[in-house]
Amino acid sequence: MGRKTVTFHRNQQDDSELRQVRSRARRDNTGTDRNTTASSTTTTSSKGSQGPAFTSCRRALSQTEHDILDDNTHETGFNGDDGSSFILTWVGDGTGVILVLSTISAPIDSFLKGGSSRLYRSMDYGKSFRDVSHRIEHTFIRKEFGVTTGPGNSFHVILTADTPVVDNSGGIVFTSSDAGVTFRSVRLPFHLAQPIAFHFLIPDYLVAISIDGGLWLSVDFGANWRMVHDGAHSFMWGAGVTLFFSYSPVGTVEADRRGELLLKRTVNLGLTFTTIAEEIFSFGYIGGFLITSVMDEQWSPRVIYVSSDQGNSFNRAQLPSASTEQFYSILDGDEVMIFIHVDNPGDTYFGTMYTSDDRGVLYSRSLERHLFGGQRKSDFTNVTSLRGVYLTNKLEEDGRIRTVISFDRGGQWRLMGRPENAACGDAQNCNLHIHGEHSRYNQIVPMLPLSEPSAIGLVIAHGVVGDSLSATQHPDVFISSDGGYRWRGALEGPHHYRILDSGALVVAVEAQHEGQVKTIKFSTDEGQCWKAYNFTEHPLFFAGLTSEPGTKAMNISVWGYRPEDDGQPMWVAVTIDFTSILSRQCNSRDYEEWLAHSSPGGDPETNGCVMGYKETYRRLKKSSVCRNGRDYGVRKKQSPCPCTREDYLCDYGYLRRSDSSECVRQPDTADPNPEGCLNGEDEEIQTFGYRKVPGDKCEGGFTPQPMSEIIRPCGHKPSEASPANQSSPATHFDTPREKMVLILVVAGAGCVVLVAVVSAALTVRRNRNRTPTYRFSNLRVQDEGLTPDPDAPPRGHGALLLHHRHDDSDDVSASPCLVPDDLWSARRGPPKVAESTITSTICGHIYND
Repeated sequence: MGRKTVTFHRNQQDDSELRQVRSRARRDNTGTDRNTTASSTTTTSSKGSQGPAFTSCRRALSQTEHDILDDNTHETGFNGDDGSSFILTWVGDGTGVILVLSTISAPIDSFLKGGSSRLYRSMDYGKSFRDVSHRIEHTFIRKEFGVTTGPGNSFHVILTADTPVVDNSGGIVFTSSDAGVTFRSVRLPFHLAQPIAFHFLIPDYLVAISIDGGLWLSVDFGANWRMVHDGAHSFMWGAGVTLFFSYSPVGTVEADRRGELLLKRTVNLGLTFTTIAEEIFSFGYIGGFLITSVMDEQWSPRVIYVSSDQGNSFNRAQLPSASTEQFYSILDGDEVMIFIHVDNPGDTYFGTMYTSDDRGVLYSRSLERHLFGGQRKSDFTNVTSLRGVYLTNKLEEDGRIRTVISFDRGGQWRLMGRPENAACGDAQNCNLHIHGEHSRYNQIVPMLPLSEPSAIGLVIAHGVVGDSLSATQHPDVFISSDGGYRWRGALEGPHHYRILDSGALVVAVEAQHEGQVKTIKFSTDEGQCWKAYNFTEHPLFFAGLTSEPGTKAMNISVWGYRPEDDGQPMWVAVTIDFTSILSRQCNSRDYEEWLAHSSPGGDPETNGCVMGYKETYRRLKKSSVCRNGRDYGVRKKQSPCPCTREDYLCDYGYLRRSDSSECVRQPDTADPNPEGCLNGEDEEIQTFGYRKVPGDKCEGGFTPQPMSEIIRPCGHKPSEASPANQSSPATHFDTPREKMVLILVVAGAGCVVLVAVVSAALTVRRNRNRTPTYRFSNLRVQDEGLTPDPDAPPRGHGALLLHHRHDDSDDVSASPCLVPDDLWSARRGPPKVAESTITSTICGHIYND
């Protein structure tokens, strides 16, 4: 799903001019709404690709199509608006309602009385806008808080006034329950430290943290508030009405940096509380997994624990040991598994990717040398248009960055092949490589790979063809219609792109760093052929491309600005309605049956089998020029497959052989036997060397046999009353053999500790003056002087990031997913708990995409 809120900015030169503005004159007119007339033209990229050339299909726009688009193109000029940024938010699903907040990048005390933010409202998908600033009393709105909207199809909206703390007992918010038709001014009994958060299902349930650390709740959409706890640091909603929050004990300063927070839970909206963990550093909630980072004492390594039962119990994630030079990052997660990156020691900018079992506890090695750069950026991408598909980049030993793709949730990875229409000549290594988050952050490409669940198999991405990614190769746009198996070169040069009408329509605007735009390109056959339309007579400095989230809409809006006669820039929105171009509603003859993950001539029994079952979709033919419509839904049939080794991951401590799919014992596993104590109970573990991929539904066929058996009693429950037991296992050794094993284990542990201390000392000495340098290999972004865009849209998948930072802190930032920083796995043993038992650990830091 697309994001509901998008922010557009003017360039820094415009911003510096606008900072000199002392007040904003109120205006009576709301902008112009006119149908534009434009001549038909087909454009090509002004920069040629330095990779292998590919042939692309361009078709001329007919006069009839040109006239139809002219009649359905609407341009709005926001006359007299000097805002340096526009925050656009869609309200509800399928309502056509858009709220646009215009703000100035300047402190509130720099404005004279009478100035205000501006609020505009559209009821027709952006074809026209009305100035409704009077509904928020012409008040300045906090730009960093933006427009907060309720969940799903809710019409609830919150705007936060920029209220000075001095001489005001509390802040002011404007609330609307009718998608902005009316607003109510509400005086809060506190000042907000961060935006108010909606419950993910119930829009009347709100939670907020005040600047003095109070945790506040409202169950009537902000009409009344009550403080339910003090000393709150961060919070997250769990399942149902469960609310988790970290708490700083009274008198504690910077408790989050020292790992002195308590993790609390309330299941009845603040009537009662349960402390579920102590001495935590940070926490996050993703895909039903509650993850905590624990610090025993200042500057000590952090440990991670995971709970799959809302914090009733925690278990240690079984991962190879990691030194304090390493960090962990949760790349993605859902209700059945987690992808986690374990960094290599030192400033290597790569590590190993692991996948978990359905409890988030046992992990298997998935991908070596996984790229993870220096700005907390990973190119890991979930292809949402086809189940089980992920792509990412790895750093080869020779410094090349290459793209790999997995079709079975990380079970196996492989290079992508040559695009069908790319001429590679005699080149031996002619593969497609995709630009991801690193490249977008450094402005090499304007967008990340795009896929949507309703557009089955469709993937759009920037890439280059060759032996690796390289900044010397100009990125082009490539499209796959089968989830990433086969690709085609679609557009030359970087573009902004969107998917409309569940994949029946794809639109794109060429990215221009300095020039202006006036042309939009569109395709009705998933990017095989393109037509171009000039949507305005007066080119725009491009700011953004937006459409209603969810790909159901047929409208696309191009946002930008152009200078007026007085030299001041004016914001402009051009909305194009493609409904009349795709005027015919699709019928049954326009669709075909498509077996996902299949190959021509494959074995009928196993062809299309991924994760133990086949899926046959009913999807639109590329030759059909028709409209899916808002009522369109994905239709599919499933059938089970016989089990093979490909349906299994290698179990903890096992590694897949390079020359076969067989799993063999991994020689460098720190603890070859996984912890046998889960949820505080004795457990008998049989390791088969294999474990089924979470979510795999295969039946019969290959059945792995037990390779070893482990029976291990659990340790004592940790408790506040007996802190010595926090990391002490049970010591019941009755037989001479068990006593001998204990002696050997203790002696071995002593040797390991001694070696670790010596190694750590040498490492510190070696890295004391070391500074991070080049992180992208052939992506020479630092040499090109490109400036990162801090306000660029975040990635669409979740990610828990645990970074090593010199201030020893974990950041929880809002970005497509959750997370902390730097969760260390150097220590065994659970954190202190009050009302539940924690018996294991996992690493992860969480930030939102």
